[in-house]
Amino acid sequence: MSSIPSAVDSGAAPRLLEQVRGRIRFLHYSLRTEQAYLDWIKRFIRHFGKRHPREMGAVEVEAFLTHLAVVGNVAASTQNQAKAALLFLYREVLEVELPWLDGIESAKRPARLPVVLTVPEVAALLDRVDGVHALIGRLLYGTGMRLMECLRLRVKDIDFARREILVRDGKGLKDRVTVLPDSLAPALLEQLQRARALHSRDLAAGHGEVYLPFALERKYPAAGREWIWQYVFPAGQVAVDPRSGTVRRHHVHDQAVQRAIRAAVLAAGIDKPASPHTLRHSFATHLLEGGYDIRTVQELLGHADVKTTMIYTHVLNRGGRGVISPADRIATPVAREPAAEYRVAA
Repeated sequence: MSSIPSAVDSGAAPRLLEQVRGRIRFLHYSLRTEQAYLDWIKRFIRHFGKRHPREMGAVEVEAFLTHLAVVGNVAASTQNQAKAALLFLYREVLEVELPWLDGIESAKRPARLPVVLTVPEVAALLDRVDGVHALIGRLLYGTGMRLMECLRLRVKDIDFARREILVRDGKGLKDRVTVLPDSLAPALLEQLQRARALHSRDLAAGHGEVYLPFALERKYPAAGREWIWQYVFPAGQVAVDPRSGTVRRHHVHDQAVQRAIRAAVLAAGIDKPASPHTLRHSFATHLLEGGYDIRTVQELLGHADVKTTMIYTHVLNRGGRGVISPADRIATPVAREPAAEYRVAA
C-alpha cells in the first residue's frame, strides 16, 4: 500500500487545499477562480475514492474529463475549466510537470452566433428595469462593458471631462478605455453622490474600507478608505471579506443584476434568451450597423484578436439585411384549390 496519505486524511486534505488557495492568491487570481479551482480539485479527488493527486496521473485526469463530457454532459467551457484547475494543481502546487496534460485536447466550444436585441427591444428592456440596476443596464449597452467590469468600476475610473471610462483588469487582466455616453453622465453623477453619502456613513461607523487589488493594500494601507477607490455601485450592506476577514462594503452582486434583467426581458415580452451580456453584444452590433469600423469596435470591447469581433458581422448579415430573398421577387401566389393528389379524402 502506498505510503502517501489519502487526500482526505485529517491533515492531508486541508494542507493540500490550503496550498492551492495560497498559490492562487500569490498569483492574484480572482476569488471566483479560487472557488472554481478548489471545487474541481475536490471533485477530482472524490471521483477516485479520495486518493491523493500525487498517486494519480494521466489515466485518471483523462478519465475524469471524459466522465464529465460523457456522463455529466457538461458544456465544453465547463470541461476546459476542470482541465485548467487540474493543470494548476499539478504544475503550480505539486510542482509536477505533466507534458501529457498539454496533449489532452481541449473540448471545442460550438461556434454560436451571439444573441442580439434590436434597438426597440433594448429600449423596451431597459424601460422595465428599476433603480441602480437600470443605470447598470444602460451602461452595459452604452459602453460594451462586461457585467463584472461594470460592477467593479471605481470612482477614479470615470472621466467626465473626457467622456471616458477606464476598464481596469478586464479579461486577460488588460486595461482599456471605452466611451461614457453623454446621456448617462447626469445619472452617473447622481449615483456617485449617493455612493459618497454611503461612504461617509461607513467612515463614521468605523468602516469605509474597500478591497484593493494585488498588493496595493500593503503598499498604501490608507488607500482602501479613500473616496477615489470606492466602488461606483456599492452593495446595500457591508460584509465580511472571505479572504481577509475584514468588514467591507463590496459592489452590487452580479446575480441581482442578472435577475433584474431576466425579469425585464419577460416583462417586455422579448422572445430571446437575453442576459446582461446580451447588452454587450447589442452594443457591438449596433455600432457596426451605425457605420463604425470593426477596429474601433474591437478596441472598445477589448478583444485581443479582431477575429473575435468579426462574429458580429455575421449577425449583421442575418435576417435579410442587404439581401433580397428570391421569394420577394415574385408576385404573391393566388390561393388555388389543392391538386387532386393532395386533397384529403372526405
